Amino acid sequence: MKPDLIINSIHEFSLRNPKAEAILAPERSALNYASLYKQVCEIALALNHIQINQDSRIAVVLPNGPETAVCFLAVSSVCVCAPLNPAYTADEYKFYLADLKPNAIILLANSQTPARSVAEKLGIQIIDLSLDPSDSAGVFKLSTNQPSNYLDAPIFGDLDKTALILHTSGTTSRPKIVPLTRRNIFYSMQNIAQTYDLSSGDRVLNIMPLFHIHGLIGALSSTLFSGGSVICAPGLNMDKILDWLIEYQPTWYTAVPTMHQAIVEQARQHPEKSSNIKLRFIRSSSSALSPAVAIDLEKTFNTPVLEAYGMTEAAHQMSSNPLLPRLHKFGSVGMQTGTTQIVVLDEDGNQLSANIVGEICIRGENVMSGYENNPEANASAFINGWLRTGDLGYLDQDGYLFIHGRSKEMINRGGEKISPREIDDVVLQHPSVKQAVAFAVPHSTLGEDIAVAVVLREACQLSVHDLRMFVADKLSEFKVPRQIVFLDEIPKGPTGKIQRIGLAEKLSAQLQKTSSYLNDNSMPSNQFEADLLMIWQEILGNTSIGVHDDFISVGGDSLRAAQVLAKVNKLYSIKLTMRDLFDTSSITDLAGLLKKIDEK
Repeated sequence: MKPDLIINSIHEFSLRNPKAEAILAPERSALNYASLYKQVCEIALALNHIQINQDSRIAVVLPNGPETAVCFLAVSSVCVCAPLNPAYTADEYKFYLADLKPNAIILLANSQTPARSVAEKLGIQIIDLSLDPSDSAGVFKLSTNQPSNYLDAPIFGDLDKTALILHTSGTTSRPKIVPLTRRNIFYSMQNIAQTYDLSSGDRVLNIMPLFHIHGLIGALSSTLFSGGSVICAPGLNMDKILDWLIEYQPTWYTAVPTMHQAIVEQARQHPEKSSNIKLRFIRSSSSALSPAVAIDLEKTFNTPVLEAYGMTEAAHQMSSNPLLPRLHKFGSVGMQTGTTQIVVLDEDGNQLSANIVGEICIRGENVMSGYENNPEANASAFINGWLRTGDLGYLDQDGYLFIHGRSKEMINRGGEKISPREIDDVVLQHPSVKQAVAFAVPHSTLGEDIAVAVVLREACQLSVHDLRMFVADKLSEFKVPRQIVFLDEIPKGPTGKIQRIGLAEKLSAQLQKTSSYLNDNSMPSNQFEADLLMIWQEILGNTSIGVHDDFISVGGDSLRAAQVLAKVNKLYSIKLTMRDLFDTSSITDLAGLLKKIDEK
């Protein structure tokens, strides 16, 4: 298919089937394709009228909903659209607006966002968006001097000019600006539409934020490109999600794994509703989906769950598991889609064979040409013409991609490279665990050690010791988490995606608490406990340990455990194993084991 602008696709469907629904929203009447095309053209003309051209930039700060969707379509068709998170603070807006240097910013009329005061201080033109709730979803006016004749043809941007700019997440360094052209966006929409056989008969429920590539391209644009309809929800509302799925009868929805976990939990609590939901497929992207969650979703909604792999620099989708009857592999993010090419390279840029882990690299018409005004980042981001994703993984013999983890997320535990995803998958197998995210924490001798944040299922209880033993049954000792933190909710980024990098800092207070000992001055009650207390104090360099304290929680690790094991075995002329230490994590427990051995 010849690359084209999305506005042309909308125009085509407005002529072919003008009354077909395009944009829907809760408690609003639907906007059909004829009205959508008219609305986009009117907004485009209003922008043309104030001298906004294809090189101009407009920041958009609006709440999730149909107006944001239509605003993105109109602005990105005329100039460069820069959507920003409406939850940002004033300091964050200062950074992003100064970095973007927009010609104008679109804000909801009468909104109290700090973006308004920051834009005023920076001298950025403010355009207010006003709407009447009685109008169809996506209909609004801008506070510009309106042109007198809407019959004039609006001036849209060229195919190879930038239409969308987004910042990378910036979890470890200064965020980088990703410029995406209309050509990039076209090929991404086409990739997604072809992968899932999208057509005018499809309807997507969008619960993803519309300041993120997943919602903008993965749900909104790809569906309208195919002539389907988009339900623009205000976000993930757990009290209403099942009702929306029943009322609007979407054929699919797409979300990040944390959202899927919440939805399947809600469906479990309301089986009478979930049985009335009919989906053609469910899509997951933006972070790793646990096979256990995918299987739960498939069983609950009786539909295939297709995990995809995307990134902002590729205008979203790069690979996906295919629709049935083609092979679907749990744990894989599928095969390359559309024009995207995927290879796995070693550190020298050599292509690796099947099933060998290396860095995942991509190229294709949907991939950006480079970060904006950042030659240093571009020099390290590309290798032999391939964009480095920063993800480690492998392609199997069938061409299915398996992600091993982010190179920056890998845990280097005393030289042992550990994939946090491997730990996630094991912890999530415990029936009491709802969510789990493993991450690196600093360690004085190992460099890094393993921690895991856990959310339990409702009404479930689980001890640190029992969960650690569960993991020890399935993974090597060096992969067992040193610290386990139980939370009501795991901190997430603005898109609902859990970001491993930075979790150690965000959870520092909880981690410090789990690392502390009981400090109850529990004294030994027998010779075994007295001997063990002396050994622990010597090896851990801590004289405040109580006999009921957990070895790992008071600073123990595999290296120190080996030292304890050697001294205990030598002192008592026995052959305890490392597993024995894990099973008896306190002095009292280990002394009990020694007493049983002595009695034999």
